[in-house]
Amino acid sequence: MASETILIVDDDQDIRSLIELYMKSNGYNVLVASDGIEALAMVEQQLPDLIILDVMMPRLDGYELCQELKKITDIPIIFLSSKNDDMDKILALSVGGDDFIEKNTNPPLLLAKIKAHLRRYRNLSVKNNQNDEYVKDTSVIDYPGLVINLDSAVVKLNSEILRLSAKEYQILCLLAQNPERIFSVEKLFELIWDENSLGDYRTVMVHISNLRKKLETDSNTPKYIETVRGIGYKFNEIQS
Repeated sequence: MASETILIVDDDQDIRSLIELYMKSNGYNVLVASDGIEALAMVEQQLPDLIILDVMMPRLDGYELCQELKKITDIPIIFLSSKNDDMDKILALSVGGDDFIEKNTNPPLLLAKIKAHLRRYRNLSVKNNQNDEYVKDTSVIDYPGLVINLDSAVVKLNSEILRLSAKEYQILCLLAQNPERIFSVEKLFELIWDENSLGDYRTVMVHISNLRKKLETDSNTPKYIETVRGIGYKFNEIQS
């Protein structure tokens, strides 16, 4: 039986109750919150292992809550919404969400998504070690203006700590540990998201875009992460 704790955040009591019942029947501990403010306080008191998050809620909506949560934790956040527009999905990923599914998704599929994200989160700390081909034998990656401490997972840009999501950090580490090596979007998806089948590769591009906004002075002329048109992305070893 599972022992992880899942927080369900939704202002619709019927939705909360349905998901809560299904999660409990599959062995998960469950916390529930009816709005963003309540959820934020709950996370600060009892950190769950995964959050299922509605978009439209009173007081603090899902997008705003996700941004606040990512300041204090990197636990997986699955957006659950009645909306099904590509822009809504892109926004959800842009603010730090790990997945986006519709509210009419059948419970077994939701459960499968939850299990997949929990598995990936559990493996986060050892992910790079499982891909020895791509890992340098060093605990510190040092480039002009950029230092990545792999032991503490601290990234500093011009001596200032850079706040990254878990996926942004993993992408940066992988690219920086393999300078000048080109990674296709498909390969990044396989290595970072632990998938070797067809997936939504737009997720990779959104995370690269978010990473560049934090890392680059000018994301249109990136210094560190370069797009190799039609092939993928690489980290520039020699900084201009």
